[in-house]
Amino acid sequence: MTAETTAEFDMREAVHGAARRARVASRVLAQLTTARKNEALHAAADALLAAADTVLEANGEDLVAAKAAGTEDSLLDRLRLTKDRVDGIAAGLRQVAALPDPVGVVERGSTLPNGLEIRQVRVPLGVVGMVYEARPNVTVDAFGLALKSGNAALLRGSSSAVRSNAALVEVLRSALTEAGLSADAVQLLPSEDRSSVTHLIQARGLVDVVIPRGGAGLINAVVRDAQVPTIETGTGNCHVYVHSGADLDMAEEILINAKTRRPSVCNAAETVLIDAAIAETALPRLGKALADKGVTLHGDLDGMTPATDKDWAEEYLTLDIAVKVVDDLDAAVDHINTWGTGHTEAIVTGELAAADEFTRRVDAAAVMVNASTAFTDGEQFGFGAEIGISTQKLHARGPMGLPELTSSKWIVRGSGQIRPV
Repeated sequence: MTAETTAEFDMREAVHGAARRARVASRVLAQLTTARKNEALHAAADALLAAADTVLEANGEDLVAAKAAGTEDSLLDRLRLTKDRVDGIAAGLRQVAALPDPVGVVERGSTLPNGLEIRQVRVPLGVVGMVYEARPNVTVDAFGLALKSGNAALLRGSSSAVRSNAALVEVLRSALTEAGLSADAVQLLPSEDRSSVTHLIQARGLVDVVIPRGGAGLINAVVRDAQVPTIETGTGNCHVYVHSGADLDMAEEILINAKTRRPSVCNAAETVLIDAAIAETALPRLGKALADKGVTLHGDLDGMTPATDKDWAEEYLTLDIAVKVVDDLDAAVDHINTWGTGHTEAIVTGELAAADEFTRRVDAAAVMVNASTAFTDGEQFGFGAEIGISTQKLHARGPMGLPELTSSKWIVRGSGQIRPV
C-alpha cells in the first residue's frame, strides 16, 4: 500500500469511525426528554461564555493566518469572532432551548373503520453531517439545533477556521460530558484534507443527511458527489425590485439595509431593479445613496461599470450591486426568475395588487413585501439559530430550524386486526 493510499484509507476510517460513534450517540439522543436536552443546551451556553477568552484567542490565530494568506475582507468578516458574537452564539443556544421540541409531535392521524389508529409522528433524522466554510458560529448553531431535534452532528468546517472550530467543539463536548451525555453527539471532522468531505458525503448507511453551507462551488460539489441525501442551502443572488408605486424614502432605507448591513451574507441584496416609470427620479437618488455607502454599481447605464450576464448572476458578497431598469412588473419577475437563485426576493410598492402578483409569481424560498431581504434568517423568523437556508423544494425550503431536522414515522395501533385476503 502506497503512502498516498494509506493516507486515504486512514482518512476514510477517521470519518467513518466518527460516523459510527455518532450513530450510537444519536440513538440515545432520540430518546431524551425535552427537559434533558434543554439542560444540556443551557450548560453548553454557560460553558461557551466561560471559555470565551480561549475561543477568541483561537479565532485570532485563524484571522492572522487568513490575512497572511490574502483572504478577502468579506470572508474575514465571516471568520471573525468578537466578544459580542460569542455572547450572541451562546444566546442562540438558549433561544433554541426555549423553542418547542418537534420530536414526538403528531402531524396527522385518524382512526380507520376497522379500528386501526394511525398517527404520523415527528422523529429525528439521526446523523446529520454539516460541510461549511469560514463561519465558526455555524459550528455551535448546528450543534444546538441537532441536539434539540435529537440528532448527532458531524461537522466539517473549513481549514481557515480550524483553530476556532476545534476550540468551540472542545467546549461543547466537555459540556455534554458534564451533563451526562455522550460527547460523540458532536464531532469535528478533519479539515486539512478535502477527502474528508468525500468520505462524509459518501458514507451511505452511516450518515442520514448532509447539509452543505457556503459558496456555490462547495454546494455544487457536495450535491454532485454525494451518495447520501443532501439538503441544498443555495447561494443568495437576492433582488430588490422598486416598483412604480414605491415610496422612495422606504425604498432607499430598505435597499441600503439589504445591501450594506452585512454584504458578506447570503441574504444581502445583489441586484436592484428599478421600474422604468420612476427611473428618472429613483435611479439617481438610489444610486447616490448606495454610492455614499461605498457601494460600487454595475449596470448598463451611464456612469456605471457596464453590466454583463455575469453581473446578473453574481453573488458578490461585497459592496457591489447590479442595477437594471425594467419596463414593468412582468419584466422584473422575468429577470428574477431567470437570474435568481431561489433564496430571497423583495418588492417595494404601495400597491397591494402589485405586491400580491409579485409574491405569486416569483419563485423563491422567501418573498418580501416592503421589507429588507436581511430578514430571511432563522432567528428573525423565530426559529432561534438556523442550520441553513434551503433553496431546494424537497423536504425543506427557506430558513431551516428544528422541524426541518426531523423526519416522520407512522405508528399504527391495533387490537388484532388482519388485512383481508
